[in-house]
Amino acid sequence: MGAKSSKVAVSSDEHGQLVDVLLLLLRKRGYQPIYFGPKAGEEAQDWPLVTKDAVELVLRGKAAEAIVICWTGTGCSIVANKMPGIRAALCLDAETARGARKWNHANVLALSQRVTSIAVLEEILDAWYDTPVSTDEWNVTQIERVNAMDNQRNSTS
Repeated sequence: MGAKSSKVAVSSDEHGQLVDVLLLLLRKRGYQPIYFGPKAGEEAQDWPLVTKDAVELVLRGKAAEAIVICWTGTGCSIVANKMPGIRAALCLDAETARGARKWNHANVLALSQRVTSIAVLEEILDAWYDTPVSTDEWNVTQIERVNAMDNQRNSTS
């Protein structure tokens, strides 16, 4: 989804090795990460707030996509999916990341700080960035249906 040298919003409520390695791997791939969350040694921040900050960059077109992290990955994926136009996927392995990109056209990757090892992170990123979205008619129809749900929710708000 993101082109090389695209900006990628990254958030985490706690700073840890996963954050450092993720930022490094993104830079090695030619992406420009924009990080929201505590720096090394700082106290944890509220996961809904840092997630919202990162995802809003995607909604405003200031980042091609976002990668959001919290302890389980569930909370940040819930927050991201509250925002219309966002399709966040909690990916604990490469195959889930591949499917999220291909069939769900996911634009936000959610990760678990607790269970994502560095080796698995690399596999997930390979799958995420090497898998194109499916443009077959059936799949496009499914994404249009998801988008219609966003539009319906917005019109009743």
